[in-house]
Amino acid sequence: MAPVNIFRQGADEEKAETARLSSFIGAIAIGDLVKSTLGPKGMDKILIGGGREGTVTVTNDGATILKAIGVDNPAAKVLVDMSKTQDDEVGDGTTSVTVLAAELLREAELLIAKKIHPQIIISGWRKATQAARQAYNDEVKFQEDLLNISRTTLSSKLLTHHKDHFAKLAVEAVLRLKSSGNLEAIHVIKKLGGSLIDSYLDEGFLLDKKIGVNQPKRLENVNILISNTGMDTDKIKIFGSRVRVDSTAKVAEIEMAEKEKMKEKVERILKHGINCFINRQLIYNYPEQLFAAAGVMAIEHADFSGVERLALVTGGEITSTFDHPELVKLGHCKLIEEVMIGEDTLIHFSGVAMGEACTVVLRGATQQILDEAVAMESFAKALRMLPTIIADNAGYDSADLVAQLRAAHQEGKTTMGLNMNQGTIGDMSEMGVTESFQVKRQVLLSAAEAAEMILRVDNIIKAAPRKRVPDHHPC
Repeated sequence: MAPVNIFRQGADEEKAETARLSSFIGAIAIGDLVKSTLGPKGMDKILIGGGREGTVTVTNDGATILKAIGVDNPAAKVLVDMSKTQDDEVGDGTTSVTVLAAELLREAELLIAKKIHPQIIISGWRKATQAARQAYNDEVKFQEDLLNISRTTLSSKLLTHHKDHFAKLAVEAVLRLKSSGNLEAIHVIKKLGGSLIDSYLDEGFLLDKKIGVNQPKRLENVNILISNTGMDTDKIKIFGSRVRVDSTAKVAEIEMAEKEKMKEKVERILKHGINCFINRQLIYNYPEQLFAAAGVMAIEHADFSGVERLALVTGGEITSTFDHPELVKLGHCKLIEEVMIGEDTLIHFSGVAMGEACTVVLRGATQQILDEAVAMESFAKALRMLPTIIADNAGYDSADLVAQLRAAHQEGKTTMGLNMNQGTIGDMSEMGVTESFQVKRQVLLSAAEAAEMILRVDNIIKAAPRKRVPDHHPC
């Protein structure tokens, strides 16, 4: 049966992933437009009017900028309207609310790519919003020690019976950081099975990958080379070229030449004096066999965030060339071995160079519980972008400042913020920096609601454009 078109001629419809992608792109573009104006040292925008006079306005006010631009994307219009509402309701925070909503949707795009359902993301965001509202509303609890803060944050229907357990996990993980404040040292993995109470903190680093065939499964006093290089050229791969041969023997010769090149590459890698090789890319059968013959553990396809974090915690550097071993900084750990979590085999690194490194292993009977936890983490990442952008706009080292700020907050110094005059962190109460509670509350609620509204979209229908009627009676 032929599909029936229910729309007028010229109407447009976007469905499912196409509609969601269109929404994300539009909203994130609006956030990127105004984020450089955020903070006391934000940059200015020049707005040129479209009339005959072409009036010029120089401003860094988010509301003014968003009022002046014309947008066609529906999701972008939602953020523009939300900014106007923020301006009408409380008169401030228009840039903050737009940037926060855009960053939430940027995080949502990553979670959608991991096949987490939009409703589960929204559920996690709502719990995170509630926790943030509690922090705003209760100044006494906000000043309490880390454990009480953690319990307050985890108070929800999902974890209400296990909040003491998870609060202890969170505090133990953060206290291991000592003065570094580098949360990248805390790795979080999800493993289906068991119950929430089975979640635990592992004093080491867990990598959800497999060790190569016929290679050692346990190593002590390990020297690790972390790499991002192609190890998949043991087969002929000629792109955009035509090769003519007069016999299969010639094909075999070409394959042998490719193997020799790979063998030479493996030999250069082995000259680094390593017993473990971890690669961002694939490792094909032939180089895997060469590593096994040399007694070297080879781990392939460690995703980019995985090798970045591995380099951090083992004290190594990621390399892609192997001609000068003396210039390469290797990673080190006391022990690498395979461990079982539930029904899965993972690789466990203990005694790493960065002693504060640890892994939080989340267990749960259903994938939804684990996914909600990840969605709540994405909400925190989006909030964290606000001080990062403010520092970037002032030309300061945002990574260093935000790390110092988070370390100060973890020590209970909750009045600490960014001093944009000195490029340091400072006590906001001593500096006299006070913001309206109503503005902050409205930013939090409006951004979360707008992001939810856009995230729930799976269909966009545009009305047919109105046709112009020719004027048969000109003046």
